Amino acid sequence: MTIFIKNKHTLQIDQFKFKCCIGKKGSTNNKKEGDTKTPKGTFEIENLYYRKDRKKKPLTSLKCIQIKSGMGWCDDIRFPKNYNKLIKINKKLKYEKLKRKDHKYDFLIPIKYNFKKPVTGLGSCIFIHITKNYKPTRGCVALIEKDFLIMLKLIKKNSKIRIF
Repeated sequence: MTIFIKNKHTLQIDQFKFKCCIGKKGSTNNKKEGDTKTPKGTFEIENLYYRKDRKKKPLTSLKCIQIKSGMGWCDDIRFPKNYNKLIKINKKLKYEKLKRKDHKYDFLIPIKYNFKKPVTGLGSCIFIHITKNYKPTRGCVALIEKDFLIMLKLIKKNSKIRIF
């Protein structure tokens, strides 16, 4: 099962098409940290992270992990060992906080871009997450919650995402 991002407004799984948004500056083959572009390519997906305090565990075959207040995703190029990894929040590191006031990360799935042996500076924190208004992201792929929940029922642990 492959999730296709064919353009900056369309996510497709089999015959299902959903409106989505991607990075403010479109997609790229040369992703850099902070460039607000979505990386092109075919990538595996990670687990589903969700806010149990706001949402019930959704129907999905993905492993579900509750987002806790001390969780972050490191985007600090000064710390290669932690770069593009789930971390316990630490004041020394720059990170993307997973437990946010807004609802963007009530559900999120990390895209395994620059993931197995991350190269510092090539981009981090590339997620599939929630949007309310389809405003361009800083490099992630975002859907409204209703469509995100449908997507979760369709995809499997071994699903991939292909971004054009």
